[in-house]
Amino acid sequence: MGNLKDEIKQARPFHSVHEQALLNLLRTADRLDRALEKRIRPLGITSTQYNVLRILRGAHPRGLTCSAIGDRMITAEPDITRLLSRLKKLGLVRQHRDPRDRRILWTRVSAAGLKMLREMDPMMERMPAELLGHLGAKELDELIRLLEKSHQGVEGGATQPRCEGNCDPNE
Repeated sequence: MGNLKDEIKQARPFHSVHEQALLNLLRTADRLDRALEKRIRPLGITSTQYNVLRILRGAHPRGLTCSAIGDRMITAEPDITRLLSRLKKLGLVRQHRDPRDRRILWTRVSAAGLKMLREMDPMMERMPAELLGHLGAKELDELIRLLEKSHQGVEGGATQPRCEGNCDPNE
């Protein structure tokens, strides 16, 4: 694998080292996401759906509201309602209205969702080393440090999820 300029067949130099770094970061994130999708897709879900199931397992058995799920997601998902609806159709989550406030919809991972996660766990535990195993411990520490430092330069973070009346009314 060559450098980014060769990889994207760019003839002109980058406008700045900042542009080169940002494009490298975006390209790398895309490659890692595609590798994850390739491994997960045969199981019938997307990496975003897996992320939701993982989040809900962490909140099991109580569950979470739409906004709480959106706040915890690795990548922003603009339409949490539709995402949760697809997971519900697959039987991987269950939803119920809050008895004290009917405007609030709670989502929990179902028994089938927990079973799927247990079956996926060995693969998901191996994947980071498979994708980043060519980096040494010091390089990984430096990568983590630099990525966390780069967050400081990003205003606000992810946009709020759209929940179309199925969430916490305080959104």
